[in-house]
Amino acid sequence: LAGTENGDIVQQLEYRISRLEGVLRLNKMITESGGKIFASNGKRADFDATVEKCKEAGGSIATPRNPGENDAILYFVKYFNTYAYLGINQSLIPGKFHLLNGAPLSYTNWYSNEPSGKGEE
Repeated sequence: LAGTENGDIVQQLEYRISRLEGVLRLNKMITESGGKIFASNGKRADFDATVEKCKEAGGSIATPRNPGENDAILYFVKYFNTYAYLGINQSLIPGKFHLLNGAPLSYTNWYSNEPSGKGEE
């Protein structure tokens, strides 16, 4: 009996999560790429506040690692008509960038002569 009850609870949770994801998608607050969920509330914040809010939500600031993830981030940029912070920092060497944890970048998709720090990246 206990196994059946646990199975019912799991089914109920999966159903409720599915419904919640559907509502968030309808409200243009989440999108998915490669099994990862990308989310935004569309509000403006500075970089540090963005990093902190992502942590509070149990996630991390978006860092595109492939074209699909880049498109997921771009979805919010276009929908909210704004820029997006990424989990990337410039190193001590100008023009060289790395992930927030110090790991090297394995994917970039910048326009020519970017990043320039002028919001065109």
